[in-house]
Amino acid sequence: MPGRNIYKDYVAESYYHIYNRGVDAQVVFRDEQDFRVFLALLKRYLGTDEGKNSAGNIYPSYREKVELLAFCLMPSHFHLFIFQHAEDGMKLLLKSLCVAYGMYFNRKYKRRGPVFEQRYKAVRITDDSYLLHISRYLHLNPKNPKTWEWSSYPYYLGNFKAEWLMPERILDLFDGDYAEFLDEYKDRKAELEEIKHELADH
Repeated sequence: MPGRNIYKDYVAESYYHIYNRGVDAQVVFRDEQDFRVFLALLKRYLGTDEGKNSAGNIYPSYREKVELLAFCLMPSHFHLFIFQHAEDGMKLLLKSLCVAYGMYFNRKYKRRGPVFEQRYKAVRITDDSYLLHISRYLHLNPKNPKTWEWSSYPYYLGNFKAEWLMPERILDLFDGDYAEFLDEYKDRKAELEEIKHELADH
Protein backbone atom coordinates (compact mmCIF):
# COMPACT_ATOMS: atom_id res chain seq x y z
CA MET A 1 0.00 0.00 0.00
CA PRO A 2 1.53 3.37 -0.97
CA GLY A 3 2.55 5.72 1.83
CA ARG A 4 0.62 8.85 2.61
CA ASN A 5 1.45 12.05 0.74
CA ILE A 6 3.41 10.35 -2.06
CA TYR A 7 0.98 11.41 -4.78
CA LYS A 8 1.20 15.16 -4.98
CA ASP A 9 -1.24 17.83 -6.05
CA TYR A 10 0.88 20.42 -7.89
CA VAL A 11 -0.94 23.74 -7.57
CA ALA A 12 0.43 27.20 -8.23
CA GLU A 13 0.30 29.87 -5.50
CA SER A 14 0.12 27.23 -2.77
CA TYR A 15 1.84 26.29 0.49
CA TYR A 16 3.46 22.87 0.91
CA HIS A 17 5.21 20.94 3.63
CA ILE A 18 7.80 18.68 1.99
CA TYR A 19 9.81 15.95 3.66
CA ASN A 20 12.03 13.06 2.71
CA ARG A 21 14.30 10.63 4.53
CA GLY A 22 17.25 8.43 3.79
CA VAL A 23 16.62 5.22 1.91
CA ASP A 24 16.17 2.35 4.39
CA ALA A 25 16.07 5.00 7.14
CA GLN A 26 19.82 5.59 6.81
CA VAL A 27 21.53 8.70 8.12
CA VAL A 28 21.94 11.19 5.27
CA PHE A 29 23.69 13.97 7.19
CA ARG A 30 26.63 12.30 8.89
CA ASP A 31 28.71 15.32 9.81
CA GLU A 32 28.70 19.10 9.79
CA GLN A 33 29.95 19.29 6.21
CA ASP A 34 26.95 17.29 4.98
CA PHE A 35 24.51 19.72 6.59
CA ARG A 36 26.41 22.67 5.15
CA VAL A 37 26.47 21.22 1.64
CA PHE A 38 22.69 20.72 1.67
CA LEU A 39 22.17 24.33 2.78
CA ALA A 40 24.61 25.49 0.09
CA LEU A 41 22.49 23.67 -2.48
CA LEU A 42 19.38 25.48 -1.26
CA LYS A 43 21.31 28.72 -1.71
CA ARG A 44 22.43 27.61 -5.18
CA TYR A 45 18.89 27.01 -6.43
CA LEU A 46 17.04 29.71 -4.48
CA GLY A 47 19.64 32.44 -3.98
CA THR A 48 20.28 35.58 -5.97
CA ASP A 49 23.80 34.73 -7.18
CA GLU A 50 24.24 33.07 -10.57
CA GLY A 51 26.29 29.92 -10.00
CA LYS A 52 28.17 27.84 -12.56
CA ASN A 53 29.44 24.29 -12.54
CA SER A 54 32.96 23.17 -13.47
CA ALA A 55 31.99 23.10 -17.15
CA GLY A 56 30.85 26.71 -17.00
CA ASN A 57 27.15 25.91 -17.26
CA ILE A 58 24.78 28.03 -15.18
CA TYR A 59 22.86 26.22 -12.46
CA PRO A 60 19.07 26.52 -12.76
CA SER A 61 17.39 29.05 -10.51
CA TYR A 62 13.96 28.39 -9.03
CA ARG A 63 13.76 31.61 -7.08
CA GLU A 64 10.88 32.93 -9.17
CA LYS A 65 9.00 29.65 -8.81
CA VAL A 66 9.50 28.79 -5.13
CA GLU A 67 9.87 30.62 -1.81
CA LEU A 68 11.51 28.68 1.01
CA LEU A 69 9.67 29.69 4.19
CA ALA A 70 11.24 27.36 6.77
CA PHE A 71 13.44 24.27 6.99
CA CYS A 72 14.80 21.71 9.41
CA LEU A 73 17.52 19.18 8.65
CA MET A 74 17.75 16.11 10.86
CA PRO A 75 20.36 13.34 10.59
CA SER A 76 18.01 10.94 8.77
CA HIS A 77 15.59 13.31 7.01
CA PHE A 78 14.74 16.88 6.04
CA HIS A 79 11.68 19.14 6.16
CA LEU A 80 11.00 22.10 3.87
CA PHE A 81 8.09 24.51 4.09
CA ILE A 82 7.57 26.35 0.81
CA PHE A 83 5.23 28.58 -1.12
CA GLN A 84 5.30 27.71 -4.79
CA HIS A 85 4.35 30.31 -7.36
CA ALA A 86 4.53 27.95 -10.34
CA GLU A 87 2.97 24.51 -10.34
CA ASP A 88 6.25 22.88 -11.40
CA GLY A 89 8.40 24.77 -8.87
CA MET A 90 8.47 22.18 -6.10
CA LYS A 91 9.07 19.31 -8.52
CA LEU A 92 12.00 21.03 -10.23
CA LEU A 93 13.59 22.20 -6.99
CA LEU A 94 13.39 18.81 -5.29
CA LYS A 95 14.78 16.99 -8.31
CA SER A 96 17.80 19.29 -8.54
CA LEU A 97 18.34 19.37 -4.79
CA CYS A 98 18.15 15.61 -4.18
CA VAL A 99 20.16 14.63 -7.26
CA ALA A 100 22.95 17.11 -6.46
CA TYR A 101 23.12 16.10 -2.81
CA GLY A 102 23.00 12.41 -3.73
CA MET A 103 25.98 12.83 -6.07
CA TYR A 104 27.94 14.63 -3.36
CA PHE A 105 27.04 12.04 -0.68
CA ASN A 106 27.90 9.02 -2.85
CA ARG A 107 31.19 10.54 -3.94
CA LYS A 108 32.19 11.42 -0.38
CA TYR A 109 31.23 8.09 1.18
CA LYS A 110 32.20 5.92 -1.83
CA ARG A 111 28.76 4.39 -2.25
CA ARG A 112 26.23 3.87 -5.05
CA GLY A 113 22.49 4.05 -5.39
CA PRO A 114 19.82 6.43 -4.11
CA VAL A 115 20.45 8.42 -0.95
CA PHE A 116 16.85 9.50 -0.31
CA GLU A 117 13.63 7.57 -0.68
CA GLN A 118 12.60 7.71 -4.31
CA ARG A 119 9.48 9.78 -3.79
CA TYR A 120 9.56 12.74 -1.47
CA LYS A 121 6.35 13.43 0.44
CA ALA A 122 4.45 16.69 0.13
CA VAL A 123 1.31 18.04 1.78
CA ARG A 124 -0.54 20.99 0.32
CA ILE A 125 -1.61 23.35 3.10
CA THR A 126 -5.04 24.86 2.52
CA ASP A 127 -5.98 25.60 6.13
CA ASP A 128 -4.77 29.08 7.11
CA SER A 129 -4.79 28.13 10.77
CA TYR A 130 -1.99 25.64 10.10
CA LEU A 131 0.45 28.10 8.55
CA LEU A 132 2.01 29.35 11.79
CA HIS A 133 1.98 25.94 13.40
CA ILE A 134 3.84 24.25 10.54
CA SER A 135 6.89 26.41 11.17
CA ARG A 136 6.68 25.49 14.85
CA TYR A 137 6.31 21.80 14.01
CA LEU A 138 9.45 21.94 11.86
CA HIS A 139 11.48 23.86 14.42
CA LEU A 140 10.48 21.47 17.21
CA ASN A 141 11.87 18.40 15.44
CA PRO A 142 15.20 18.57 17.33
CA LYS A 143 15.16 17.78 21.05
CA ASN A 144 16.87 21.10 21.73
CA PRO A 145 15.57 23.46 19.03
CA LYS A 146 17.26 26.52 20.53
CA THR A 147 20.72 25.02 20.08
CA TRP A 148 20.14 23.07 16.85
CA GLU A 149 22.11 24.74 14.06
CA TRP A 150 20.39 23.15 11.09
CA SER A 151 16.96 24.74 11.05
CA SER A 152 15.50 28.12 10.17
CA TYR A 153 14.68 28.88 13.81
CA PRO A 154 17.55 31.41 14.26
CA TYR A 155 16.32 33.21 11.14
CA TYR A 156 12.84 33.47 12.65
CA LEU A 157 14.38 35.12 15.70
CA GLY A 158 16.20 37.63 13.50
CA ASN A 159 19.66 36.32 14.39
CA PHE A 160 20.51 35.52 10.75
CA LYS A 161 19.33 36.51 7.31
CA ALA A 162 19.70 34.77 3.94
CA GLU A 163 18.41 35.79 0.54
CA TRP A 164 17.36 32.19 -0.17
CA LEU A 165 15.13 31.93 2.91
CA MET A 166 11.99 34.08 3.16
CA PRO A 167 10.23 33.69 6.53
CA GLU A 168 8.43 37.01 6.20
CA ARG A 169 5.34 35.47 4.62
CA ILE A 170 4.83 33.53 7.89
CA LEU A 171 6.18 36.08 10.34
CA ASP A 172 3.82 38.71 8.91
CA LEU A 173 0.96 36.55 10.18
CA PHE A 174 2.47 36.43 13.64
CA ASP A 175 1.85 38.93 16.42
CA GLY A 176 4.15 38.42 19.36
CA ASP A 177 7.45 36.82 20.32
CA TYR A 178 8.34 33.82 18.18
CA ALA A 179 10.50 32.22 20.88
CA GLU A 180 7.54 32.34 23.29
CA PHE A 181 5.34 30.90 20.56
CA LEU A 182 7.70 27.94 20.29
CA ASP A 183 7.75 27.50 24.05
CA GLU A 184 3.95 27.32 24.14
CA TYR A 185 3.95 23.90 22.53
CA LYS A 186 3.52 22.05 25.83
CA ASP A 187 0.20 23.79 26.38
CA ARG A 188 -0.98 22.91 22.87
CA LYS A 189 0.36 19.39 22.62
CA ALA A 190 -2.90 17.87 21.40
CA GLU A 191 -3.17 20.41 18.58
CA LEU A 192 0.41 19.82 17.51
CA GLU A 193 -0.05 16.06 17.54
CA GLU A 194 -3.02 16.47 15.19
CA ILE A 195 -0.90 18.62 12.89
CA LYS A 196 1.91 16.08 13.00
CA HIS A 197 -0.49 13.35 11.93
CA GLU A 198 -1.67 15.44 9.00
CA LEU A 199 1.77 16.57 7.87
CA ALA A 200 3.91 13.46 8.14
CA ASP A 201 3.90 9.71 8.37
CA HIS A 202 7.05 9.23 10.39
